[in-house]
Amino acid sequence: MQEVTLSQIKKMARNSYNSLWALAKQYGRDVKLYCHWTAGHYDQLFEDYHILIKGDGRVYVSTPNFTEVKASTYMRNSGSISIGLCCAYNAIGTNNLGNEPPTEAQLNALAQVVCVLADALDLTIDLQRVMTHAEAADNLDNIYPHEAYGPDSTCERWDLYVVHEGDNAGTGGNIIRGNANWYRASGQLKNL
Repeated sequence: MQEVTLSQIKKMARNSYNSLWALAKQYGRDVKLYCHWTAGHYDQLFEDYHILIKGDGRVYVSTPNFTEVKASTYMRNSGSISIGLCCAYNAIGTNNLGNEPPTEAQLNALAQVVCVLADALDLTIDLQRVMTHAEAADNLDNIYPHEAYGPDSTCERWDLYVVHEGDNAGTGGNIIRGNANWYRASGQLKNL
């Protein structure tokens, strides 16, 4: 694992651009960004994700090659980048995200990472291209590589269905995309 800056993430994404797009096109879709939580501790890093964000907002990569296929999003790993928040240990429901729920530092860093990746990969920041694992598990992008297994079906995966305890069900993705679009509109990350 290596700690990285947003500028480094942008460079890695640009270096992976052609290969990521070629892989995604094999499946008849655009490149995807999938947002997860690890269900671990704030400082616990896992190799299953391309990018990890610790509880304090520091960002790490498990590989400099974003075309490397990671086992993070069932049947959706080729032509995609997975981003994991190191949090949600012992989370048991939308009103109990465990002793280590997503921190504001993580959510802010996630919005910045999504913005930088989307800019580097020429992606619109919308549900078709940026999804939580909860949304992908239930095929909310109307792509059906698998049977639904998210919170609207069997609830096997509900990563970021909410980002704060007590949030309205299913609002996590909209909050993440909204914050990333705010960074895009502000232009703060444009010249990395």
